[in-house]
Amino acid sequence: MMKHKAMGHREKLERWGLLFVSPFVIVYCVFSLWPTIYTFMLSFGNLKGLRTDFGFAGPVNFLRLVKDVYFWGAIGNTFIISWCTFFFQLGIALLLSVWLSDTRLNLKGRAAFRAIIYMPNLFTAASVSMLFRSLFLYPMGPLSKILYTLGLHQEVLINGATVRQAVDVFRSGGFTRGLVSFIYWLMWYGHTNIILMAGITGIPSSLYESALADGASSRQTTWHITLPLLRPIMLYVFITSMIGGMQAFDIPALLTEMRGNPDFKVRTAVMYLYNVSFQGNNDYSYGAAISVGMFIVTIVLALIIFFFLQDRSELKKKRV
Repeated sequence: MMKHKAMGHREKLERWGLLFVSPFVIVYCVFSLWPTIYTFMLSFGNLKGLRTDFGFAGPVNFLRLVKDVYFWGAIGNTFIISWCTFFFQLGIALLLSVWLSDTRLNLKGRAAFRAIIYMPNLFTAASVSMLFRSLFLYPMGPLSKILYTLGLHQEVLINGATVRQAVDVFRSGGFTRGLVSFIYWLMWYGHTNIILMAGITGIPSSLYESALADGASSRQTTWHITLPLLRPIMLYVFITSMIGGMQAFDIPALLTEMRGNPDFKVRTAVMYLYNVSFQGNNDYSYGAAISVGMFIVTIVLALIIFFFLQDRSELKKKRV
């Protein structure tokens, strides 16, 4: 009898659990799972322009994608921008997290420093992008005027006379890429710093106390204790930052007016997807194929990162 009551109570709890979980499942299926399935279906279709129905076209879009130099150029731009950003983002965030967590330094106002470092992450990408665009606006932007007064100008022939003008920095692909990377770094290094600091505070303090008793320096404890034990957190940061970098759209789009100029050197993969799907011929099926291609590239990069950052010692133990 008691067993029967226990089973009835358990079934009742399971029903309530399903009831509370169902809103999330419904929202996920409607707004995430079904769009993903529909994108895969659409990538094998021929939907274009103002049509609402499409037929099966086979792997034509993917064959076109493999030979599309603009797609691979956009992937290359995305890779360069995201990894230049992440190199400085992780390096500076790791350095700051070690400094702010080091009990030997005992820095004053660490909480204030953490808040200041994280603050740029609270601003929207659109506002920060428009701020930097207005600062470097040609020819009357404040920084453009400063560069002009410093002697960085260009000479233009107008009506037979040579006229000095400010330099339009957005005509330089290298500068524009660097500015996009800098904005992404400015907005996200604080977030990375918070995650790394959380990982450092999770390391047992007894390890640092033992190292200190043995006469280890701060550099030695960082190299032999902090970095090895931060491997899982750094793996998470690497993969999430790579996924976020592959989705770069808002900042380069706003800085280059959706064109990725100059010479498409700032056009990311998502920008190319937008240009193909919602501008010009509105080739929705090929845009879906581009998104699938981006998904495959992201999975491959994630597997490569996981392979190189996984703990080899654990693998050796399992094999033994």
